[in-house]
Amino acid sequence: MLPMEGSPLLHVEQTADACIKCNICNTVCPVSAVTDLFPGPKYEGPQGQRFRAGIVHGESPDISLDYCSSCGLCTQSCPEGVMVAEMNSVARSRIIEERGGLRWRDKLVCRPTIMGNLARPVAPVVTWALGNKGIRLLIEKVMGVHRNAAMPPKFSEVTFRGWARRHKPPVDATRTVAYFHGCATEQYEPEVGTALVRVLERNGVKVTVPKQNCCGLPLISNGDYPAARRFAARLNGKLRASADDPGVIVANSTSCGMTLKSKYRELLGVDDPDANAVAKAVYDIGEYLIEMYDDGKLDTRFGRIDETTIFHTQCQLTAHGVGAPGLDLINMIPGLKVELSTVGCCGMAGTYGTKVEKYGIAMDVGQGLWEMAERIKPSFIVCDSETCRWHIAKATGLPVYHPVQVLDRAYALAGAQSTTRV
Repeated sequence: MLPMEGSPLLHVEQTADACIKCNICNTVCPVSAVTDLFPGPKYEGPQGQRFRAGIVHGESPDISLDYCSSCGLCTQSCPEGVMVAEMNSVARSRIIEERGGLRWRDKLVCRPTIMGNLARPVAPVVTWALGNKGIRLLIEKVMGVHRNAAMPPKFSEVTFRGWARRHKPPVDATRTVAYFHGCATEQYEPEVGTALVRVLERNGVKVTVPKQNCCGLPLISNGDYPAARRFAARLNGKLRASADDPGVIVANSTSCGMTLKSKYRELLGVDDPDANAVAKAVYDIGEYLIEMYDDGKLDTRFGRIDETTIFHTQCQLTAHGVGAPGLDLINMIPGLKVELSTVGCCGMAGTYGTKVEKYGIAMDVGQGLWEMAERIKPSFIVCDSETCRWHIAKATGLPVYHPVQVLDRAYALAGAQSTTRV
């Protein structure tokens, strides 16, 4: 089905007319640089759109479109405002629609909440099983999830919300924010959420935790737009009250935060009062903390961390258009030597790097980061995105933290001895 006149989806596709064939998008594409299976964003995006335009079913002329990782670097680099990555995503969704929906593997990996809930009662067993080579080989044969692909480092026996219900907020807070923790923090990394709460409370901010569900980003990335719209409608309905009061919603997942900020409208065509109010209220946590710093409200009394780290600027972080606030924040920590990753993408791209047909591409895309880690030998790596952290940790063997975890540790070390590991 073609988009209706005036719809956000039509706007995405019409930006193809602005393409001047300068090839800048091709020069930054991490996927086409390592494989011929994807000929590049210019060919699959604006040039492919000229074939798709007017076709009743919107078919793509080339199935290689599916090898786009949706990193978004092409859109960010385009000097003419062509929404290349978004165009590819819309076209992929139509391929999925024509196919009759997602394959069962992709349906499963698109629902992290279900996987987390099923695993929690036997979390240690599941964590062990996913580290067992024989079981991973069986999963690869049956499901098509690569045996060496990064999984969550552990399946948590407790959820972030379980911790939050027991946590007593400060009574002397001077401001309040709502927290969109997302699936990864809730199900697999509650320690990221607890660190975020402690950092904000250290700075006089009370954190509320509204009811929420998965933002649907995995469904968007895999092309199941109808299901993603249902997720979006439920989530926006749950977050609307927080968008009105306190009026600020912070997110620690750069990808999920970007979904709330703009992708519902750009990709799903969701344009209603709830969605618009939520989009305006959302801040990436680093973005919010840097604003506090600029206003003179951030506590910068950090303890020393005499270590070397690499900060990897994740693709979706740059799409926020706020620079790299996590990098700016950890650079304030005394003693911490921070090296900036020279790799634009680690290759994981959400669920992309887990698939057997794409795992090798994901590893090749991130090769420069693996080599950088081997050369510099940092104590740890810092990255804002959860799936990227898991992928980087698996490839390098190093611990990988969210910036708020490093800040939380530096606050805890304030006044302690200088030589300390995160």
